[in-house]
Parts: sequence; C-alpha cells; structure tokens
Amino acid sequence: MAVKMRLTRLGDKRSPIYRVVITDSRVSRDGKYIENLGHYNPKTDPAEVVIDAERAKDWLSKGVQPTETVKSLLVKAGIIEKSNKLSPPRTKVRKKKK
Repeated sequence: MAVKMRLTRLGDKRSPIYRVVITDSRVSRDGKYIENLGHYNPKTDPAEVVIDAERAKDWLSKGVQPTETVKSLLVKAGIIEKSNKLSPPRTKVRKKKK
C-alpha cells in the first residue's frame, strides 16, 4: 500500500479550505483517509497553516511521501527543511513546431 500525505478539499465554491491528511494513494482526493494532521486556509492573509508537527514527523519517518504542495507547506511550517535538490517541473513541456 502506497501511503501519501496530501490535501483534501473542503469549503464552498470560491472559498476552499484544505485538510492535510494521510491516505492511500489509490483513494480519490476527497475519499477516506487514515489520519488528519491539520488544515490549510489559503484565503486568509497570510495563509493559515496548522499542522501537528510531531505526528507529521512520525509519519515521514515511517516513509510517507508528501505531495509537492504539502512539502512546501511543511517547509513553511518549519517541520522539514527545504532541500537544495531541484524537483522536476510539474507542467508538461510542449514541443516547438518547426
């Protein structure tokens, strides 16, 4: 079972709130999850990030892979350090026509 740390969406149209959860990677975005670690509210200024640091470190030590967005939230919260290694771009590169 591949376990990931990712976001699930809550809230109404145009007012999203996200939960940071531990879930099986095969489950849908808003499907069942193993554990809720905190929440992220991008609509406030500055964005509100509340994550249980001890539980997040525990799951990371067990081998859970965070998504790119969750990894950036963990860096902002000070739970993990920013890695110097560059990750590949998330967008598709289009080939130029000759």
